[in-house]
Amino acid sequence: MRFLLCSSGVNNPSIEAALVDLLGKPIAESNALCIPTAGYFYDPAGPFNFVTGRSDARLVGLGWKSVGVLELSVLPSIDREQWVQWVREADVLLVNGGKSLFLRHWMRESGLADLLPSLPELVWVGSSAGSLVLTPRVGRHFVESPSDDDRMLGMVDFSIFPHLDQPDTPWFTMAAAEGWAEDIAGPAYAIDDNTAIKVSDGTVEVVSEGSWKLFNPA
Repeated sequence: MRFLLCSSGVNNPSIEAALVDLLGKPIAESNALCIPTAGYFYDPAGPFNFVTGRSDARLVGLGWKSVGVLELSVLPSIDREQWVQWVREADVLLVNGGKSLFLRHWMRESGLADLLPSLPELVWVGSSAGSLVLTPRVGRHFVESPSDDDRMLGMVDFSIFPHLDQPDTPWFTMAAAEGWAEDIAGPAYAIDDNTAIKVSDGTVEVVSEGSWKLFNPA
């Protein structure tokens, strides 16, 4: 797979250019499936705003050829061959932010996590939790109880601290990121909402018109 792991979405021309490069064709010629699942944990309006392109995270409203909804929590109730076909026919998955542990649960429970490694041409574009779920760990900063398992799916080999120094998340400071990185102990990026991490064929590239920092480089 190819990944564009954003803090908030495709928020500037540099990130959009990286997305087009991963797709290998214009956005207007690409078919998308959006995954709102992580957003249900916090705000009932969030998933609606996401799938209708009204979210602050620019993903769905970029001008895709087509956009469908892939709600992970209902996939166990749908014929597997049907939804697997939908995923195989898509060029890109657009994955909402929200609760990373909740998204991790439904990635596994739905079977999507097991399917993804067989789809090398598919592009995954994550926003916040939609990015964090692919990392090895989210760290104690992003779990509610010390007993919570902070391990994610490990599809990339670095962790992400999103929303760095953003006005609407004033507690996501560089000092907080430094403490988080000590807990992670592996390669980890702190990124703001104008930054994304592009992963293609094992190559990791930071795409930014904002601020970011790499901790614990390998």
